Amino acid sequence: MKFHQTALAGVYSIEAEPISDERGFFARLQCPTEFGSAGIAFEPRQSSLSRNTAERTLRGMHFADTDEAKLVRCVRGRIFDVVVDLRASSKTRYRWIGLDLDATLANALFVPPGVAHGFMTLEADCDVLYQIDRLHAPGSDRGVRWDDPAFSIAWPAAPAIINERDRNYDLVRS
Repeated sequence: MKFHQTALAGVYSIEAEPISDERGFFARLQCPTEFGSAGIAFEPRQSSLSRNTAERTLRGMHFADTDEAKLVRCVRGRIFDVVVDLRASSKTRYRWIGLDLDATLANALFVPPGVAHGFMTLEADCDVLYQIDRLHAPGSDRGVRWDDPAFSIAWPAAPAIINERDRNYDLVRS
């Protein structure tokens, strides 16, 4: 795996290094030793799948109040993945980055605690795999508005589908 530090501290873009042959490819997607060598302490305890049937489905911006870290990967289709730094002591507070996660590339984004996450599907029938370092704690889910002017996220298109909860999170007061 190749780890690339992004403009937000602790957020990494991760490239798989597939070994290809006539059958397709094989690639390691998560390894505590390789993550540790990159300075990332991450050992998943839970995996979750988000199935999205329509293009331009928007999910987010979500975080947990339990210091949850996650590794996000699109395993079918292609998404525009976004993170927003919400850490009070961060020099990049309220800044965001976005990148395409593509199942054919097997690339991923590591999201540390204190960073909100969301995505928009760039095509129909996308599956997004989450590997999470904590078990889900009911009541710990939080969120911020996907269109909050405090972030000014440049989404690739207007969402076609977004649920009420995600649409109605409070705006950040800075």
